[in-house]
Amino acid sequence: MRDITHFIDGAAFTGASGRFGDVMNPNTGEVQARVQLATTSEVDRAVQAAQNAFEVWSSTNPQRRARVMFEFKRLVEANMNELAELLSSEHGKVIADSKGDIQRGLEVIEFACGIPHALKGEYTWGAGPGIDVYSMRQPLGVVAGITPFNFPAMIPMWMFGVAIAVGNTFVLKPSERDPSVPVRLAELMMEAGAPAGVLNVIHGDKTAVDGILTHPLVHAVSFVGSSDIAHYVYQTGAANHKRVQAMGGAKNHGIVLPDADMDQVVKDLAGAAFGSAGERCMALPVVVPVGQKTADELRERMVAEMRTLKVGVSTDAEAHYGPVVTAQHRERVAGWIEKGVQEGAELVVDGRDFALQGHEKGYFIGPSLFDRVTPEMSSYQEEIFGPVLQIVRADSFEDALSLPSKHQYGNGVAIFTQNGRAARDFAARVNVGMVGINVPIPVPVAYHTFGGWKRSAFGDINQHGMEGVRFWTKTKTVTARWPDSELEHADSAFVIPTMR
Repeated sequence: MRDITHFIDGAAFTGASGRFGDVMNPNTGEVQARVQLATTSEVDRAVQAAQNAFEVWSSTNPQRRARVMFEFKRLVEANMNELAELLSSEHGKVIADSKGDIQRGLEVIEFACGIPHALKGEYTWGAGPGIDVYSMRQPLGVVAGITPFNFPAMIPMWMFGVAIAVGNTFVLKPSERDPSVPVRLAELMMEAGAPAGVLNVIHGDKTAVDGILTHPLVHAVSFVGSSDIAHYVYQTGAANHKRVQAMGGAKNHGIVLPDADMDQVVKDLAGAAFGSAGERCMALPVVVPVGQKTADELRERMVAEMRTLKVGVSTDAEAHYGPVVTAQHRERVAGWIEKGVQEGAELVVDGRDFALQGHEKGYFIGPSLFDRVTPEMSSYQEEIFGPVLQIVRADSFEDALSLPSKHQYGNGVAIFTQNGRAARDFAARVNVGMVGINVPIPVPVAYHTFGGWKRSAFGDINQHGMEGVRFWTKTKTVTARWPDSELEHADSAFVIPTMR
């Protein structure tokens, strides 16, 4: 049995907790490894290693830190196949999707390669008589990331890439369901030239999470996961005087206007709803056709498109998606499908009975389609996080606009139309953080910022881009005067300074 250890102070570290979690192969339903689960003392060991590395790393000039990022990017690209295969073996997503996971993380690393420019402060010469004012961005110290199972490469790189580039040292607590890729990324970061202790990886459950959230040397925490846990992380971290960004769940809608290119809509919906088995926070599990004619046509075409989808093992190059991550998650998705039926939604396509020949113990589930879903149904209100698409019919543009705007989640939304004015109006008015116009999964590019609204995000600052630089740094503003004559040595120091 392969053991997955922590990675602390530049090397593998075997903990003494005696607690382990099983790492499954979702394609076969078999245990393929076990991962150590950290104690509070092991969390402290990782934090202390990061603290010890902070002084040297934070005083390294930004250009040299950027060179480490350049080399890390090169190494990840050189090991792309190995990383993708490792990721797929533990998560279950197909190899092509795993490569996309890694690539989207690398795009933030590319942004971090330009950190010398992003860290430049502001300067005002002559703000007052002989007075100059300037600002500088400085790292926070030891910071941490707690990441989910669905993107074991992308989301860690979103977090530690910018955090490390600006001069912090990092403790990563990835999901214990697929922990191998984060460890491998830490090894590559050391190979790229980062000093030992700059990036540490600890595995664990709530004990490890609470150890991070309450540790006095951890200054900021970034989290991605379910909304309930995001809320807990935000409250606990803030109560312990930490800067926190906590990204939660989603129920992203796709609005289809009557003038939309239906051929493109159907293809986009199939990928956005069922790709990666629906295990994406930016998946598109709800489609809102406007008008009965649009809804009827969309339903007919979606059923036909779903018949062409191939569910297979993660190494099958022809498969559109693979298994979900665990047997428990498969049962959870099946339970939501049953709940939708009980609530009165029309189950048009039922994927619960799908079984892959030769892999009957794998965690596979076929694509499912509901029609005539209503906002009152709990299966609409909550995140299913599986290959399930729900049709909610709308009579008008205003009705369609109100659905994502009123929903408890506000991560992403898309509108499909050829009407520029309608799209512009929708983008301006919808109460959601990220909007796609004929783009089904509107994840912004790395030099913009990622973040939802409402119960999809807790905290004031989003991920990556310049928002990431702001989150992982603190601003210091200096007001400087260099008197050059006795005339400037007046008694005005007793009066509050003004710029007259």
